[in-house]
Amino acid sequence: MLTRCGVGMGLLGLTQLLGDNRLLAAEPNPAHPLAPREPHFPAKVKRVIHVFANGGPSQVDTFDPKPLLNKYHGKPLPSSNLRTERRTGAAFGSPFKFQKYGKSGIEVSELFAKTAQHIDDICVIRSMHADVPNHEPSFLLMNTGESRLVRPSLGSWVTYGLGTENQNLPGYVAMCPGGMPLLESQNWQSAFLPGIYQGTYLDTRQSDPEKLIEYIRNKFTLGNGQRKQLDLLQKLNKMHQEARDADPQLEARIQSFELAYRMQTEATDAFDIRKETKQTLDAYGNTEQGRSLLIARRLVERGVRFVQVSHAPVQPWDSHDDLEASHRRLAGQVDGGIAALISDLKRTGLFESTLIVWGGEFGRTPVVELDQPGSNAGKLNGRDHNHYGFSVWLAGGGVKGGQTVGATDEFGFKAVEKPVHVHDLHATILHLLGFDHEKFTYRYAGRDFRLTDVHGRVVKEVLA
Repeated sequence: MLTRCGVGMGLLGLTQLLGDNRLLAAEPNPAHPLAPREPHFPAKVKRVIHVFANGGPSQVDTFDPKPLLNKYHGKPLPSSNLRTERRTGAAFGSPFKFQKYGKSGIEVSELFAKTAQHIDDICVIRSMHADVPNHEPSFLLMNTGESRLVRPSLGSWVTYGLGTENQNLPGYVAMCPGGMPLLESQNWQSAFLPGIYQGTYLDTRQSDPEKLIEYIRNKFTLGNGQRKQLDLLQKLNKMHQEARDADPQLEARIQSFELAYRMQTEATDAFDIRKETKQTLDAYGNTEQGRSLLIARRLVERGVRFVQVSHAPVQPWDSHDDLEASHRRLAGQVDGGIAALISDLKRTGLFESTLIVWGGEFGRTPVVELDQPGSNAGKLNGRDHNHYGFSVWLAGGGVKGGQTVGATDEFGFKAVEKPVHVHDLHATILHLLGFDHEKFTYRYAGRDFRLTDVHGRVVKEVLA
């Protein structure tokens, strides 16, 4: 009827209405770089939330209890300390209590007592390891799979492979309240991938959408006038681009203009947490991290493919001294929000198709860091960096919850049972999204690059 009546205008109107509300089946559009695409094989996971504990939380104070460490507290370890970035001394027992949670009986620190209520849905990898005990290369390794050279970030690879389900919002959003993490935009760079796949950074210290995203509204030219201006700009940009051998940076700029225009219709709603109930706001907590996690939930509900939530500027979890006070404060800021996020995703039916990843770029030593000028002078109550063994957990679609994978030694210094490198973690994340990490490549400078370079294996124990 809609096709035959009124020269088919009714059908056109219905199509527009259904499209605006994302009720039409998404057809891949090769001309649009963010069009939804299918992975190598069917997978439950459609989107990722990476909760990045930048700075390196202590595994022996969070998800990897070591009772023997408390027994040796203040004494040298029976074996010599591994080589660390700074001088370390005697064993440093955890100041936090651990207890068993859920049917699985996995022990979790009191720091994450609320998150632990969902432990039967969480898989804790206790045998993670990286390459070096330095923040900068470890940030890059965790976020891009390469510790020295410029490479595309994990979120960029995911968005490149899957596109996004909502063309009115960025496919990849990186949030950090109050500033940027160490190495700033390198953590969400697209490198040699087209610029449209890089992360869109937001400072979630702001709660008003118009302050959160600068210039989200055009207060001078509205509706049709703005569209005409943008169309003219597009033509001029295309002419400029064609004279310069299709410069990829210019193409990324052109795409960003289009995305910014489309965002005006939906971004203000997506980022406006003031529309949530008081009960929801209280559950996530009145903290910048709680607000970031709530926004992350609202974004994945609206089809954003990859969201990264960093804790705070630079490396807040870097507890070289006053570890008990700093870890308690930091965990208190995010524990309730993580628990609320998992509960909400379950309630809305998105948990089984969303992957949540929590962890830092490395862990911390089980031994105390000795004092030194300019760092922790006069204090013996913190831990140095430790890349030999640390913990990361995953929850959501395709993940076998209620289990731990691998183990560190009896003091929590080094991964000794089923070691999992960062490359292995990335391979597993890609597998959960439906990609064979060895075949998921991008040709650049005469060779095929991939997130895992020439390394990585899927950690099958993680898979449901």
